[in-house]
Amino acid sequence: METIKQLGPELGIAATCIALGVARATFYRRRQPKPAQPATRQPPPRKLSPLERKTVLDTLHQPPFVDRAPSEIYAALLDDKKYLCSERTMYRIVEENQEVRERRNQLRHPKYAAPELLATTPNTLWSWDISVPQQAA
Repeated sequence: METIKQLGPELGIAATCIALGVARATFYRRRQPKPAQPATRQPPPRKLSPLERKTVLDTLHQPPFVDRAPSEIYAALLDDKKYLCSERTMYRIVEENQEVRERRNQLRHPKYAAPELLATTPNTLWSWDISVPQQAA
């Protein structure tokens, strides 16, 4: 980049960049200082506090709600005129506590090896062809 800065005023920036095999956009981009990156992202202002999150989790663990999905609990709480958080936030809290899983009984099929037909002597292996022969037109 220093070479382009030195030769640029005499030969022209474009010609110098072409001669050195550097894109002009790269030269101009590197001349400008990089913008300062924010150190850390600020938490959203409406994020639930740890105490509020614990309240939601305790509510999800209460006997009438323990076997229900967060969407059902959310609707039931709204029917009772209670609003703790959004339905999606309930799912996030449950997921953070590793309480989300597939509840249906999943059948696991064992892996079967494909049968291999191997004839070691004559007339030990018999097979058949079930294809339909082509009829002459």
